[in-house]
Amino acid sequence: MSHEKDIESRRRFLKAAAGTAAAAVVIGGLPRMARAADLPHLAETDATAKALGYVEDASKTTDPKRKAGDTCANCQFYSGGPTGFGPCQLFPGKAVSAKGWCVSHAPKKA
Repeated sequence: MSHEKDIESRRRFLKAAAGTAAAAVVIGGLPRMARAADLPHLAETDATAKALGYVEDASKTTDPKRKAGDTCANCQFYSGGPTGFGPCQLFPGKAVSAKGWCVSHAPKKA
């Protein structure tokens, strides 16, 4: 009888451990998803933005380095969606406009 109780106790423990692990994965993943959406927008007046010639609307730049069609949305450093704002590796902790542009623009590789 003691052997059956041990097996049942072990099963209960394994079920609880598996449930706890699954819950930790779900809960641990939520803050990361929320953080990307909560990034503050990069201001054109930011020191790094100024240094890299960042503009929120690429069509308004007068920089001769910009080629027609270049925007943050098609840059390899940008990881946001095709519209709105998203994270950029060049501006950690800030969200840049998908329509934006800076002198470090590098086209995404196919």
